[in-house]
Amino acid sequence: MASVDDGQYQSRPGYGDGVRVVGRGVEPVTGIAYRRARSGGGTETVRLVVERLAVESVPAGCDAVLVTGDLQGMAPSPLGGPSVLLGVALADYLPVWAEQGLLPPPHRLLVVLAGDLYSAARADERGASGAVAEVWWAMAAAGCRMTVGVAGNHDAITTGELAELGPAATLLDGTCVDVGGTRIAGVGGIIGDPHRFGRRSEADQLTRLGAALATGPDVLVLHEGPAGQDDDQPGHPTISAALHPRAPTLTVCGHVHWDSPVSRLGTGNVVNVDGRAVVLTTFIDR
Repeated sequence: MASVDDGQYQSRPGYGDGVRVVGRGVEPVTGIAYRRARSGGGTETVRLVVERLAVESVPAGCDAVLVTGDLQGMAPSPLGGPSVLLGVALADYLPVWAEQGLLPPPHRLLVVLAGDLYSAARADERGASGAVAEVWWAMAAAGCRMTVGVAGNHDAITTGELAELGPAATLLDGTCVDVGGTRIAGVGGIIGDPHRFGRRSEADQLTRLGAALATGPDVLVLHEGPAGQDDDQPGHPTISAALHPRAPTLTVCGHVHWDSPVSRLGTGNVVNVDGRAVVLTTFIDR
């Protein structure tokens, strides 16, 4: 058995028995230059690196799972025109990268969004909040098999805005969906003052988290997640305490940045995608 290499994407069928991390770490594949708000004011140019991580299996009918979040910036699309939300640009690049052999074709790709997909148009306002349905629509327009995910604390998004996409899009919040035999549950928002945008009381958030866990998910998608094993992998201690006794095979989260995006959690793993795009792909036979 060997991992994908040489910049070319190859696949084997998924087994639908969870998405267990088996790789030692992420490997860069490609990326997008984009603008984001700079601490202290103004904007700066940085790079969204698209990485890959080996997993034991992916949902049946998929060749890979793209997990991403905290795409708070503006970027040019390969389709031309003015800059768009970084998440839209990412969607527009998926068919391009597929043609280059870097990723599977979009119709074989499951997309998982961990929230915070908005940016001010000039990418000069930190913590801006606004509408992000266009990112979800862009994933569908790119031909992605399905997009599932949660709202971040800066996202304005409702299930009604995605209704026309039908089964191609599912916004989770204490709920669960089955994708190719893999059960994916999620909870949006963060713990905080419920009078502020995108925040809930601790009790309310834990109730929704409990409902999500009660479905027995293989994959749990959160915006605000647990802490990792290392000191530089911060997370919310209440969520950590709730998950440790019954952590799913894979927990995807964001909200705070980890330099190293993977950590153990119980018998499973956490993948933190704050400002990252990670392609979960299986080992292949040579």
